[in-house]
Amino acid sequence: MPHADSSLVPPGLTTKAEFYAHVQEQLAGLLEGHRYWVSNLAQASALLYHSFAGSELYGLSADTTPVVNWVGFYVRPSTEPVNGRPAPLVLGPYVGRPACITVSPVAGRGVCADAFVTDAPVVVADVDAYPGHIACDGDTKSEIVLPLRLSNPAGTSATVGVLDLDSIVLSTFDDEDRKGLEEIVRILAKASDWTP
Repeated sequence: MPHADSSLVPPGLTTKAEFYAHVQEQLAGLLEGHRYWVSNLAQASALLYHSFAGSELYGLSADTTPVVNWVGFYVRPSTEPVNGRPAPLVLGPYVGRPACITVSPVAGRGVCADAFVTDAPVVVADVDAYPGHIACDGDTKSEIVLPLRLSNPAGTSATVGVLDLDSIVLSTFDDEDRKGLEEIVRILAKASDWTP
């Protein structure tokens, strides 16, 4: 099967649990035998973006814009402070419009920062109502961000970044999305070696 076909979502998946089970299976297959974190995050971004766009549950808006309009990662390749401030999260592999290049990992400085600092998922029904939200794309209305933990050469696991998904529709993401994406992050953690 061509790699691109892994993003084709079969018709008839009527629940988010079914959708995520399909995507998780496809991601595990794509990453099998590959450990390089950059490639794996790139594959995950592309698979998620195109799977959301091709699904009956999320799909395209009336003007054919994908409802989930941005999927990608911010990573912190170094923990060394920069100009006396915490080392930033930097833009990693993603699919969507151009985005903010750095995110300051300080509580209250946006959804990505809050998920990274608290090491916990953040689901936002309305980004305009979220304190400290940083708008990279004015079309984004809702967002979900999950911490990304990867193993380092010492064999320990650390939060090295976040998985970020944006939507042009209010309240797109819920607890089912959180559960499904947490498994995506676990698949990435098992398949990837972190070497900044």
